Amino acid sequence: MPVNLSRPSDALALAASPILAAIDIGTNSVHMVVARIRPELPAFSIIGREKETVRLGEHDPETAKLTPEAMARGIAALRRCQSIAQAQGASAIIAVATSAVREAANGRAYLKQIEQELGLAVDLISGPEEARRIYLGVLSGLELGNQDHVILDIGGGSTELVLGDGREPRFLSSTKVGAVRLTDQFVQSDPISEEDYERLRAYVRGMLERPVEELRSYLPASQGGSAAACPPLVGTSGTIETLASLVAREQAGAVPVPMSGYELSLSDLETVLSRLRRLSVSERQSLPGLSERRAEIILAGAVILTEAMTLLGAERLVVCERALREGLLVDWMLAHGLIADHLRYQQSVRERSVLHMAQRYHLDLAHGEHVAELSLSLFDQLEGVLHHWRGAAAGELPWRELLKAAAILHNCGHHVSHSAHHKHSYYLIRNGDLLGYTEAEVEIIANLARYHRKTTPKKKHQNYLNLVHKLHRRFVDQASALLRLAVALDRRQLGAIASLRVKFDAEARILHLYLQTAQPNDHCDLELWSLDYKKDAFEAEYDVQLIAYCLSTQTPLIPATVP
Repeated sequence: MPVNLSRPSDALALAASPILAAIDIGTNSVHMVVARIRPELPAFSIIGREKETVRLGEHDPETAKLTPEAMARGIAALRRCQSIAQAQGASAIIAVATSAVREAANGRAYLKQIEQELGLAVDLISGPEEARRIYLGVLSGLELGNQDHVILDIGGGSTELVLGDGREPRFLSSTKVGAVRLTDQFVQSDPISEEDYERLRAYVRGMLERPVEELRSYLPASQGGSAAACPPLVGTSGTIETLASLVAREQAGAVPVPMSGYELSLSDLETVLSRLRRLSVSERQSLPGLSERRAEIILAGAVILTEAMTLLGAERLVVCERALREGLLVDWMLAHGLIADHLRYQQSVRERSVLHMAQRYHLDLAHGEHVAELSLSLFDQLEGVLHHWRGAAAGELPWRELLKAAAILHNCGHHVSHSAHHKHSYYLIRNGDLLGYTEAEVEIIANLARYHRKTTPKKKHQNYLNLVHKLHRRFVDQASALLRLAVALDRRQLGAIASLRVKFDAEARILHLYLQTAQPNDHCDLELWSLDYKKDAFEAEYDVQLIAYCLSTQTPLIPATVP
């Protein structure tokens, strides 16, 4: 079976074989691409594709849960993808789930089931993060020439809009309008009645008006003071490719291969839409190139595309066959330092996203950054002494970076209420659309912030149970204990403790903590009291006794006379 990037033993697996598989578990289909990574270019070449319609979006209307039948179809499709990836020599698999799983009441339980049955770890990504990775996928196959482009992706459960020029995206959005979702909600007649059709159109327009308006606000104003014309529009996804192929067959008698670069005009799209709305599902299924399952949802997809182009003021779009799956590959290459050109903004995306959240919730950034500095100092000095979070044995996640983000954001819950603010911090971080992080990484950051005070991690806590992997829970156990100490050491939020050093007596299991004060005459009584109050969790987690020494700036750090 192919290895999984989330498992600790797989950290270096790709070095032996430069083949990677990327799986997108969508509302309508499970898609996979298998690619050969070419770090010397840097680029990748697709050597295999797999797609299966599973309709995970068919939720139980009463419980909002994924149905057992849909879940079984999904697991069967993923099992086939694993077999195909293995046959094609893939050393590792990246997998993400999007709208259907994201919104289902039992979505997280389903991901746990997938891991238990298949050994496949699946990241649940937010809508904006999905849009960002779609953008990366488009950049891997289309040169934007440093000029603004709008990217439009229509999925089964959501529609993503992106504005970018080949560098960092200036606008990302995800709206809950998708071909499967809207078919279930609005298409109650066959062929669709005039009443159903108008309700569908009005709903789509109403849902897309706001994100389109927000996107247009990022465009430069024209000389007349109004918004500039819509930049070139790029369309991705099976819905757009299918509609473009219907036009191509009608006009040229054949579908171009590849489809990337094919131009679809709004007028041609409106002609196709007019035809589709007059046909029943069975009649649509007889159209060349339209699969049985795609025929059921293509009308809703055509309405979404038509309304989006109309609102954007776009007369035509260019099809791009690369999207989320390919974006997963690019994102992996960025995270592993294999891309050094203009696409390399992974790290800056993460940092800016954290700072943006800190500003949004009016955090004392100096305090957060000092707590992060103290936390990381403890983390670094205790590596190989009390914990082991570096190297292949610890897995692939950027553990140190996750601790830093949590330290900066730990107090964001004050934006809601001072009471139980650590719980509010978890909620705000978990639902705050931190870009550049996987869903698993966001969950870790949120849990670390949740446990910076009060009770320690417990299995009865739902947020702790949301950590799917045992390794992730272990990190939260250990790193939250460090964060507690760092928060205590900046109790007055003045940076009173300038730096710290540790010395471990392994035989006696005593950790000596030497604290250098920022001011010579500051005895840091409040910090020492807070440290003594909060150290129990650290001592219990690491099975040590903690003894602290407060030293002034006039005293050398760890003098020979101190134990």
